[in-house]
Amino acid sequence: MSFNHLGLSEKVLAAVAATGYTAPTPIQDQAIPHVLARRDVLGIAQTGTGKTAAFVLPMLTLLEKGRARARMPRTLILEPTRELAAQVKEQFDKYGAGQKLNVALLIGGVSFGDQDVKLTRGVDVLIATPGRLLDHTERGGLLLTGVELLVIDEADRMLDMGFIPDIERICKLVPFTRQTLFFTATMPTEIRRITETFLHNPVKIEVSRPASTAVTVTQSQVVAGREPHQKRDMLRRLLRGATDLKNAIIFCNRKRDVALLTRSLQRHGFSVGALHGDMDQTARMAALDQFRKGELPLLVASDVAARGLDIPEVSHVFNFDVPHHPDDYVHRIGRTGRAGRLGTAVTLVTSADAKAVAAIEKLIGKEIPRDTIADAPVEAEAAGEEDAAPARRSRSRKSSNTEARSAREPKAEQRSSRGEERRPRRERNENRREREAPRADNQHNDDNVAAAALPPSIGRIPAPRPARQLDLEPADHSHLPAFLLRPIRARG
Repeated sequence: MSFNHLGLSEKVLAAVAATGYTAPTPIQDQAIPHVLARRDVLGIAQTGTGKTAAFVLPMLTLLEKGRARARMPRTLILEPTRELAAQVKEQFDKYGAGQKLNVALLIGGVSFGDQDVKLTRGVDVLIATPGRLLDHTERGGLLLTGVELLVIDEADRMLDMGFIPDIERICKLVPFTRQTLFFTATMPTEIRRITETFLHNPVKIEVSRPASTAVTVTQSQVVAGREPHQKRDMLRRLLRGATDLKNAIIFCNRKRDVALLTRSLQRHGFSVGALHGDMDQTARMAALDQFRKGELPLLVASDVAARGLDIPEVSHVFNFDVPHHPDDYVHRIGRTGRAGRLGTAVTLVTSADAKAVAAIEKLIGKEIPRDTIADAPVEAEAAGEEDAAPARRSRSRKSSNTEARSAREPKAEQRSSRGEERRPRRERNENRREREAPRADNQHNDDNVAAAALPPSIGRIPAPRPARQLDLEPADHSHLPAFLLRPIRARG
């Protein structure tokens, strides 16, 4: 089986042959003829099966006829992330090298002005993320009324990232008579509703069960401690113990954990880069490019790298955190074992991950084997500031609490010397009054002595204060008005 029977143009076939591909994948073999026939297509296939080429190659054939107009692209491809959008553009550059097509990329992190200049020249293929595309349309710099072919790629990822309302808005801006290609690896209920709304009598192509994993990927789970430093120690042991490790992507659930794990691995001598959504576009593309070229054998990433990134020769995938959503597990381990190659996927699990692992096993339809790692002494974190700081803070809080408690409580030897630790409170009060009695004023010594000799119930009554001497001097009424000083006559 070859590409010759699919109906592609001579230029496209020559470009495919130049890249070294001789046989199409199942999704390409079934989708390309229907795309060329102008049919709507719903493609369901696991990641790494060649879905990108399944719509890029027929689009290049269809675009050989026609001409782009200013600010009115002929075709539109929507991608959930900047990396996926840039990757699709690379596919057009590779397969469309012999054609004079204008391809524009609308993603965040790039100047609006530069993108607007490209749109003004006319675009045959517009590859965009939903947010930046809507920004251009709201500014009036882009019209979607000339779109002939709409591609929604990685639709389930669009759902996870909250892009479905944006997709619905965009579908209302493009012509009703457009051709729509819809590709996804999983088929949640919301995605099914979208396909029923915006696809017209589509051809459904399902080359694998939804949410299935590639048979070329060896999966396993390893039990690790719940503390972060224990998981990092286990990961380092796995990295050093893997004899066939060429390169690996290590996935974390949170962007903060990506940065912490990257610094920890760097301190232990690993050559590693980071990739997450808070990085600027230049840094993200640089890290991804270094990993592709082999300059960085390890890449710690969030789920921004889990969908659709085509890095063919990734030997290992490590899930440092068990993903929150079972679908993300399928996409993460799909970064290895691509294009028929063998791959390894290892997931670090703790006792708190039991429900998440059970949900993943239910989704993929099989149990993830458990790999037992021999116990070994825990490595100390080199300059482990991320672990030492909480411990120092805990010790500091304990010592400060102890000092405060000791400052409030009298020392034991002082209490024993006074002989008060076991005396009743009533007796201690009486003794205190007896000790304080001699400190009274000299002119009332007799009264104080008499009060001290009274029974305890009476002795607690405070001594009466000396009578206050009255001020007998005449009052000064100069501040009062004269009519108030008039004498009052008594009525006879």
